[in-house]
Amino acid sequence: MSGVNIETIRYYEREGIIPLADRTPSGRRLYGDADIARLRFVKRCRDLGFSVPDIRTLLELSAGNGASCADVKALGERHLHGVRRKLDELGKLERALAELVRRCDTGRTDCPMLERLLADSDA
Repeated sequence: MSGVNIETIRYYEREGIIPLADRTPSGRRLYGDADIARLRFVKRCRDLGFSVPDIRTLLELSAGNGASCADVKALGERHLHGVRRKLDELGKLERALAELVRRCDTGRTDCPMLERLLADSDA
């Protein structure tokens, strides 16, 4: 119902992101509507790439303990900055890899890409 698999739910329980579920006499976990809503919230956060500590903070902020939207915005902006930094790094990686692939010639016995990867320098 939450869209979260059981191993992930167990992990969230261990990490204290969700409370331990009540159990039936046979040991089966029982989840109420609030538990399912919390799991869906956590899943949406994870889908956006938020870390477990950031999700804990967002959960605390969502509890209405006097936190302002500015606190949530600051956390979101910090995460967005990290995403943009990773995208920049991936762009550099893509360009470097594309250049290595372009240098490869079919039918050659030596491979410029392998030579470059085996080189000791960072240049």
